[in-house]
Amino acid sequence: MVTIRLSRGGAKARPFYHIVVSDSRNARDGRFIERVGYFNPLAVETETPFKVDRQRYDYWLSVGAQPSARVDQLVKQFAAAA
Repeated sequence: MVTIRLSRGGAKARPFYHIVVSDSRNARDGRFIERVGYFNPLAVETETPFKVDRQRYDYWLSVGAQPSARVDQLVKQFAAAA
C-alpha cells in the first residue's frame, strides 16, 4: 500500500520532517516515491512551519494513497488556518 507519511531529518533534538509518498513496506526514512512537502515543528516566527503541494497531495489521495494519522491531522490543521 502507498502511504503519505513523515520522514524525519534534522539534527538531534532539532527535528525536521519531509512529507513523502512511500510504499508502506519501506523504512520510515528509507526510499520514497515523491516528496510533497515539509513540517518544521520548531519554526520561529519568520519561518513557515508547514508546506504541502496540495495538487500532488490530492493526486496521491485520488489514486489510493493513505495518509498517516499525523499527516492527515497536520493538513487539516493548517488548511483551516490558511
